[in-house]
Amino acid sequence: QVQLVESGGGLVQAGGSLRLSCAASGRSFSGMGWFRQAPGKEREFVAAISWSTGTTQYPDSAEGRFTVSRDKAKNTLYLQMNSLKPEDTAVYFCAARATGWGKFLQNYEFWGQGTQVTVSS
Repeated sequence: QVQLVESGGGLVQAGGSLRLSCAASGRSFSGMGWFRQAPGKEREFVAAISWSTGTTQYPDSAEGRFTVSRDKAKNTLYLQMNSLKPEDTAVYFCAARATGWGKFLQNYEFWGQGTQVTVSS
């Protein structure tokens, strides 16, 4: 059974940092990513990584502030978020896919339950 378990969310002031973790189990993955969903908005892409090569991709809103990484030995995905802004407030989801990797939400088969990130101004 595939499990993706996020942790590390919380409340932080604007300009602060948080590090999210996603522990994966149940099978191997080709790609993993982070997505977020704010109240009343659609789920959006935050970061993606090729599990084998470590190649990464970000939207413009995250470039330079967020860093996605993975620890193969621990089967864990990370998202380091710096210079956080109130508009980063959302539930952050870890996702995984069996083949390929990239930014398109619809290509991810497996999802975690999400972790809340709240950035106060």
